[in-house]
Amino acid sequence: MSLRIALLGLLCGKGPASGYDLTKSFERSLNHVWQAGHTQIYPELVKMTSDGLVTVESEGARGRKIYSVTPEGRRVLHEWLVGHSPSLTVRSDTGLQAFLLPLLDRDEAIAVVQRIRDCHAERLAALDFQPRGVLGRYALALGVGQIRSVLEWADETIADLQRS
Repeated sequence: MSLRIALLGLLCGKGPASGYDLTKSFERSLNHVWQAGHTQIYPELVKMTSDGLVTVESEGARGRKIYSVTPEGRRVLHEWLVGHSPSLTVRSDTGLQAFLLPLLDRDEAIAVVQRIRDCHAERLAALDFQPRGVLGRYALALGVGQIRSVLEWADETIADLQRS
């Protein structure tokens, strides 16, 4: 997913916003599925303005710009949503550690899996406090399901390692 699509989606779903507002939206909601900070968001908004995907609706004090989506931006977002096949290639520290577990002795492997489990349990607890608005609710359900799957894998793996 590109940052551009995420920003178009936020602007379409939540309405006009400043770069600061979009950064905060990322931190509160999208951060669980796509990470971006202000150092990426502000330059992308400038590019999107040049490309005619967003427009500066107003400019306030200290240069604060409020962006809104243009019809072209809505078209690009719509095309991506209905036509994009998701990439199944994922970089995952958890997956890499799981792959390399056999290189450790049993007790070290159990400790690694327990640490993975603890991290995911903390993440699940944090997700329970996320707002349940319309935008993002399906991504939140996907994230919760993925975390529960990792917790189940961790429990099964620890049990298997303890038996060996």
